[in-house]
Order: sequence, then structure tokens, then C-alpha cells
Amino acid sequence: METMIDIFGLYFATFLLILGESLLVIIPIFVALAFLMYADRKIWAAVQLRKGPNVVGVFGLLQSFADFIKYIVKEVLVPSGADKVLFFLAPMITFIFAVVAWVVVPFDDGWVVSDLNVGVLYIFAIGSLEVYGVIIGGWASNSKYAFLGALRSAAQMISYEVSIGFIIVGVLLSTGSLNFSDIVRAQDGSWGALSWYWLPHLPMVALFFISALAETNRPPFDLPEAEAELVAGYQVEYSSTPFLLYMIGELMAVVLMTALITILFFGGWLSPVSWLPDGIWWMALKMGAWFFMFAMVKALVPRYRYDQLMRLGWKVFLPLSLAWVVFVAAAVQFEWFGGAYVRWATGG
Repeated sequence: METMIDIFGLYFATFLLILGESLLVIIPIFVALAFLMYADRKIWAAVQLRKGPNVVGVFGLLQSFADFIKYIVKEVLVPSGADKVLFFLAPMITFIFAVVAWVVVPFDDGWVVSDLNVGVLYIFAIGSLEVYGVIIGGWASNSKYAFLGALRSAAQMISYEVSIGFIIVGVLLSTGSLNFSDIVRAQDGSWGALSWYWLPHLPMVALFFISALAETNRPPFDLPEAEAELVAGYQVEYSSTPFLLYMIGELMAVVLMTALITILFFGGWLSPVSWLPDGIWWMALKMGAWFFMFAMVKALVPRYRYDQLMRLGWKVFLPLSLAWVVFVAAAVQFEWFGGAYVRWATGG
């Protein structure tokens, strides 16, 4: 009996530890999302010579929280012909998978919920499942506009996942590991920022960024939600809290992409110069810089047509990323460029 109590106590303590670690990651991310949404709107407004949110709170800083409360208290409307179970399940799928993807993201050396040796494969698996939330939401809405938007989004997300996968394979060939922490440590060299992977993998940084825009349905690739064409796409029948779950899931996916760019190409938590200490603040600063890039693209670049979007993914990005994998494999095998593509030893 005492043995069973000890085992139960061990499992309960482990559960509390995992729950505490998860909350330490999720709560700051949720708070950051509110201010990132505010920053996104202010950047867009500045480009268009507007003020943007400036009423709720000092400088409008509480506008995102006011919007959150508005979505929570609004009435939930369900179309009469909708499949109610799937209608509510779809946004929950998008939200949950967007959250659980963060468990393998390291914010500092050892600051990760689960330091999986196959962290990259985990992200791929979760990212592949997120598309089901979009497809189910469009189908369950019982609307041809929502369903058409869901089909567009599914095709778009699947298409650009392929190019993203090949780009990451090039990084994996250089590192020899599927662990995100090992990828960051492999970029820890005496040259600071010049030791990071952005330099040897420079062409793929641009391709990854553009593919991330398409993968997360951000402008200029927000065709699944194109108001002029599809009446807001697969989200058109959603309101109140279910719509909020979709919004949070999409924004969280954008922030996840900024984290992946930072980890894969820009050294994660590593300092850009040798005389400054590494730390989580570098990770946050780099992610913020890339989110600024996402916001600027939204404000400056006009929307693509859908045929242009698919042609770019399959006829341009796929061949280029595949050719890059072959090039990096040869560079690793024959140690070209002084072994710049070979980082098997941590800190190499």
C-alpha cells in the first residue's frame, strides 16, 4: 500500500512539475500575443499615416484586452444547418495544436518544456495536424464560401509545408541533429553573429520567411480569408469565442514561425557579439524583430492571386529548396567552404 502511495505521489509531483513548466511558457506567450497584436495594428497604422489603437489604456495598450473581453461576452451564433459538434471542435483543434507546439521550443539553454531529440519532427507533426481545424471549420459551417476558403487554406498550407521542410533539412544536414537546442549550440562560434546559420544558408532565409507568410495565411498570402473574394473565408460563420480561438491560433502560429527563424538561422538565445552574455532576452529581441518584418509585409505588399501563390510554391520554392538540400549535402560530405556547412560538434 505504501508503495502505491509513493508511486501515486511521484506521478502527481511529475504532473505538477510539467503543468508548472507549461504555464510558465503559455502565460507569457498569451500576454505577449496581446501586445504583439497591438504592435501589428500600430505598425500598419503608421505606414498608412493613421494613429491606430490609442483610446483604451495609455497609448491604447489595453486595446487587445478590450477586444478579448468583447469576444468573450458576445453571443455565439451557430448556422442552422451546421454540424454543431464539428463546428465547435474545429477552432479548438486550431487553438490546441498552436499551443502544444511550443513545448519543444527552447528560449534559453535548458529553458524548454520538453527537450526532445526529435523536436523538428514534432513541430512538423503538429503543423500538419493544424490544417484539420481549418478544413473541419469550413465544412461544418454548411456554407459554400466557408468550404471554398477551407479548401484554399488546406492547399496553401500543405504546399508551403513542403518547401519549409526541405529548407529545414538543409539546416539538419549542417547540424546532424533534430534537437532545437543542438541546432542553436551548433551556431555558437567565436565569430558571434557571423557564426550563425543565416550566413551559410542565406538564400533559404528569404525562402523560409516567405513560406512562413504563406503557411500562416498572412498577407500578401491571406487568400483563404480574402474578404473581396470569399467573404472572410472559412471563418465567415464564426463569431464570439470560437472566432477568438481561430484568431489566437493563427497569431500564435505566426509567433512560432518567428521563433523557428530565430532558432534555425539566427542563433536563438546566443549573443551576436562575444563580449555580451547569452540569454532569453536575445531570443525575445530576435523574435520581435521578425514579427516587425511580418507586420511590415502586411502593410506594404499587395495581395497575390491564388494561381500566383500556388505557382510560386510548387514551381519556384520547391525546386529551389530541393536543390539547396542537394547542395548542402554535397558541401557537408566534401567539406566545401572550409567546413562552413559542417557543425557536427557543438560550437563548431
